[in-house]
Amino acid sequence: MKVLVPVKRVIDYNVKARVKADGSGVDLANVKMSMNPFDEIAMEEAVRLKERGKADEVVAVSIGVKQAQETLRTALAMGADRAILVEAADDVHQDIEPLAVAKILARVAQEERPGLIIAGKQAIDNDMNATGQMLSALLGWSQATFAGELDVDGDSATVTREVDGGLQTIRVKMPAVVTADLRLNEPRYASLPNIMKAKKKPLDEKTAADYGVDVSPRLTVVKATEPPVRQAGEMVPDVDALVAKLKEKGVV
Repeated sequence: MKVLVPVKRVIDYNVKARVKADGSGVDLANVKMSMNPFDEIAMEEAVRLKERGKADEVVAVSIGVKQAQETLRTALAMGADRAILVEAADDVHQDIEPLAVAKILARVAQEERPGLIIAGKQAIDNDMNATGQMLSALLGWSQATFAGELDVDGDSATVTREVDGGLQTIRVKMPAVVTADLRLNEPRYASLPNIMKAKKKPLDEKTAADYGVDVSPRLTVVKATEPPVRQAGEMVPDVDALVAKLKEKGVV
C-alpha cells in the first residue's frame, strides 16, 4: 500500500507572528518557516505504518512556493521515500486556499493511486481545517477526521477520533482520507544521517497548471490586526475583596 502525505510550509510555531504595517496580512519576511506540526504527526504515522509492514511507500507532497522544497526535504529525512512539489505561487505571502489544494491533491492521488492519505487536521497559519474533508469529497473516498489512533487492517482502517463528547471509534473502507490530531503520535527528530540521505531521494517538481487547477484566490483579506494586549491582573488582600471585585466587574 502507498501512503500519500500532504505537508505545508508555515511559520515555525515558536515564532511570534507579526502583522504587516498596512494591515494586509502577516509579515513573512525573514521569518523562520517549518513544517506544519499536524503534518509532522501525519508523516510520522505514515512512516510508522511502513515500519510495521502495512505500507510499502510513503510519498510527501507540498503545494505552494519553491521554498517548500525545504519542508519536503524534512519529510524525506523523517522517512518518506520520495516527494512531489507542486509550485503554485511565486509570492510567499500568497496562501493557496483549501479548495485549490484539495483539487491538486485529488489529481496527484489519481496519478499516484495511494491506498491511504494522511494529512494534518489543519494548518497553524490559517486554521481552515477544510482540505482533508474537501479532498475526501472530490475523490469519493471514506474520511476519518481528528484521528487520535489509527490501525490499518487489510482493506479497512479503524480510527479513534477526538470529538467534543470524548472519543469515537469508527471503521472506514480503504482508500480513505485520514486527518491527524495532536495525540496521534510524537513525531521523531530527523537524524543527521537521514538528513544527508534525504538530499539524494527523488523530489519531482510540478506546477498547478500541470494538473489543470486554477489557484486564483476566492477570498480577500480585508484587514489583519494584532490581538488586543492582555490587561494586567489585580491583587486583592482576601476572598471578601475578591468577591466584591467580581461583583463590581459584573462577573458574579
